[in-house]
Amino acid sequence: MWFKNLMTYRLTKPLDWDLAQLQTQLEDCQFHPCGAQDQSKFGWSAPLRGSDLLYFSVGKQILLIAKKEEKILPANVVKRELDERVENLEQKENRKLKKVEKQTLKDDVVMNLLPRAFSKNQHTALWIDTENNLVHVDAASSKRAEDALALLRKSLGSLPVVPLAFANEPSTILTNWILQDNLPHWLFALEEAELRGSQEDSVIRCKKQPLENEEILALLQDGEKVVSKLALEWEDTLTFVFNEDCTIKRLKFADTVREKNDDILKEDFAQRFDADFVLMTGILAKLTENLLDEFGGEKARL
Repeated sequence: MWFKNLMTYRLTKPLDWDLAQLQTQLEDCQFHPCGAQDQSKFGWSAPLRGSDLLYFSVGKQILLIAKKEEKILPANVVKRELDERVENLEQKENRKLKKVEKQTLKDDVVMNLLPRAFSKNQHTALWIDTENNLVHVDAASSKRAEDALALLRKSLGSLPVVPLAFANEPSTILTNWILQDNLPHWLFALEEAELRGSQEDSVIRCKKQPLENEEILALLQDGEKVVSKLALEWEDTLTFVFNEDCTIKRLKFADTVREKNDDILKEDFAQRFDADFVLMTGILAKLTENLLDEFGGEKARL
């Protein structure tokens, strides 16, 4: 349940989050496992183990889980089977098969292999902060986040969201933090960053390297590079990588945070889940608030 990434979206219009209605809407897109001939399935799964509810809610915070099952068909297996069929049919009919005929054969090969294919399951968590009209997605890629949001949009009928953007250019702020050594008092820069130049392929990745290094500072001072990613630590709370597109990757909560609810018995899974969700959302809501303050608030939209 602990988020590992944070892609945040602003709801441009407030929505009615009536929970009984939400459950009904989610049920229309509930996850069902792949059948014998299905290549993939995507839908809502219960966040709380053993619950019939397709959402988990505490106060004004809602958690959803989008589950995707995909059948794994290695390309070389499909190709080997297809090549054999094509060769046999061409010999039998003494002619070369057309492209459309090969595609038909390939579709048939896939359908025959699907029942024997292994499955890969993927879970994407969405946390809806109804108090602040924000939707946070635990996804490392925009596509995965957008897929989950599209499922929510399909369920609700409408989901007016845009990526959260800061008023001040993040790369400029990050660069100044390193150049002037003036990070906010609550943040500490770790020895990892990405420096980007004006050319798309002009990227320097620094890892386990002090960022006050003279060569790094010279590149930033001359304006040749800007800091596009920066690994940061919020003391005694978590570490993360902040990206210039305002997304957060590689979230890692401190052990002291994750152990705060250890007094709850393991057998009481629901109570522990509830307590951890409250703890996590409280921390991430504060992190979002702090970052908005540091980057000049939210970017005005036309």
